[in-house]
Amino acid sequence: MTRLTSFEGRPLARPNDDIEDQGLAFDVATILSRRRVLAGLGIGAGSIALAACGANGSSSASTSSSAAAPSASASEKSYTEMVSETAGPYPGDGSNGPDVLEESGIVRQDLTTNIDGSGKVDGVPLTLEMNLIDMTNGNKPMANAAVYVWHCSAQGKYSMYSDGVTDQTWLRGVQVSDSDGLVTFKTIVPGCYTGRWPHIHFEVFTSVDDISDSTKNVLTSQIAVPEDVATAVYQTAGYDGSTDNLKQVTLDTDNVFGDGYDQQIPTVTGSVTGGYTFAIDVPIDTTTAQQVSMAGGAGGPGGPGGAGMPDGMPSGMPMPSGTPPQPPQ
Repeated sequence: MTRLTSFEGRPLARPNDDIEDQGLAFDVATILSRRRVLAGLGIGAGSIALAACGANGSSSASTSSSAAAPSASASEKSYTEMVSETAGPYPGDGSNGPDVLEESGIVRQDLTTNIDGSGKVDGVPLTLEMNLIDMTNGNKPMANAAVYVWHCSAQGKYSMYSDGVTDQTWLRGVQVSDSDGLVTFKTIVPGCYTGRWPHIHFEVFTSVDDISDSTKNVLTSQIAVPEDVATAVYQTAGYDGSTDNLKQVTLDTDNVFGDGYDQQIPTVTGSVTGGYTFAIDVPIDTTTAQQVSMAGGAGGPGGPGGAGMPDGMPSGMPMPSGTPPQPPQ
């Protein structure tokens, strides 16, 4: 069988492997290459689905225009940079053990399965729309940025880390922002485990060339699940234990959100029966160094238990080898 050495004019990093197994950087470059061609034909990003082939050969990455794009007067608005937060001990970006960002297929919109399309997880449907704003460029949309999102399941488990799911990659994925600075993910509302307010993690990289190196992200932060959404969702099947865990923490006592969370609460539409949409602005100043904020809430630095591990970490969650005890993040 003859093996290709190039694809669409680009040399293959792994000429002995199939096109869909060339890795994240190749997938993202393919998206951008096709986007440029379509732009040249006058086809807007909001009217098409831009796709990269996942491991199962299906269209796995797309963008959406359903989130509100920055208004014409966005450059005149005064933005405060989104607060930086810890990535926590379960990022899956190579900074603490496993690295999903090197895997082909991670560029996808639907996070509810493993990157090969298997192992679908259940939960109340959630569409997450993130509007990236480049503060250093007159508050214009941050186009072609790579955004990595991850969070726990309805049962509070993290793929790649929790007992029984270390070989799973669900609820993790990357999208590339369109010309309006928008990325959209299809996922589920995360559960609530003891010691933390329910949340979604994300990292932003300005260049697709940097996505495989977690130290090159320009923003690491978290999005808080609004209380009314969490209260309604946790009364549904599949979120066992989340209602009781939620009663033990508030946004003000949470060890991450306790020092302020106004920027990290999304605008919500939808319902528990039809699914929710979270929309959030993410202003980023690439000229400033990130300062990770840690509040003194329960189980956090300065809070009860100091930096120790609170009881009831995400279900079946072991600490990665060699990692000192720390609060859940």
